[in-house]
Amino acid sequence: MNWILLIIAGLFEVGFASCLGKAKETSGAESAWWLVGFLLSLTMSMILLYKASLTIPIGTAYAVWTGIGAVGTVIMGIVFFKEPSDFWRMFFISTLIISIIGLKISSH
Repeated sequence: MNWILLIIAGLFEVGFASCLGKAKETSGAESAWWLVGFLLSLTMSMILLYKASLTIPIGTAYAVWTGIGAVGTVIMGIVFFKEPSDFWRMFFISTLIISIIGLKISSH
């Protein structure tokens, strides 16, 4: 169950990074709403990371959480913010995914 919470926490990390990106692109009330989304996503992400780390070692939990956030944010950047997706960028994102899977497999 705590691995599921950790994955959801990582997805909320993607959410808060994406909201931050959208807030940067907008202004006024629209930007304020994106910042509210940022704060809500940040809060949920931290709460779920804390709950997951009660049974998953903190080093593993934090690495998986940041990895999910990094991979998800790069994918969001490519899809929604028109960031580049060249070979080396995708190669290193793939190594992050492999590392996240490796941490899950090797944790006890």
